Amino acid sequence: MIPLFADLTGRRVVIFGGGKVAARKAAFFAKDADVEVVSRSHTSAIASLPLTRITLDVAETTDKKLGEIVKDAFIVIAALPDKVQNNRIGKICKKKKIFFNNADGDSGDLIIPAVSSGKYYAVAVTTLGKSPAVSRFVREHIDRKFADLDGMILLQESLRRDLKRSEPLQERRSAMLHKIINDPEIWEALVRSQKEAETIARRKYLHD
Repeated sequence: MIPLFADLTGRRVVIFGGGKVAARKAAFFAKDADVEVVSRSHTSAIASLPLTRITLDVAETTDKKLGEIVKDAFIVIAALPDKVQNNRIGKICKKKKIFFNNADGDSGDLIIPAVSSGKYYAVAVTTLGKSPAVSRFVREHIDRKFADLDGMILLQESLRRDLKRSEPLQERRSAMLHKIINDPEIWEALVRSQKEAETIARRKYLHD
């Protein structure tokens, strides 16, 4: 498997299941994709999301009908409490060459990672299904350790733009930016003010 970031605007994501796991998966995709949740019942968490809800008992539904539901889907997720039904959905998706994630059952060909994100970045973490707890631990560590990462990204962008004009050697530009991103004083200043952090960085490394 290889990691990818994909634009799912206008893509269909079909999720089978109406419980907590399905709600979590739906929340992950709902802001970008056209999500449909298929289940006998739906939790309030699912009801509050911007998606389409389909009421259906998968166990009493034919393969043909399920095939019609997943037709043209970009991603299908099985999050039912019944492994047999999850695996059944997976087999249908495999035949149709649809990306499939199985929350409980035989592995599919798609993993949904733990994600730490901000306005200007996204970091995805997975243990390839071996330990979701470790993925969550790493994500939470990133969230705590780099709470001001958006600020550092904007700072780097500003300084990099100016350095391209004032420093002709790429190696020297890279070295300066590396020192800035590893400077604890600048990280501490970012907590207080973006402007203060940039002033310190320019004084110490760009000599403004």
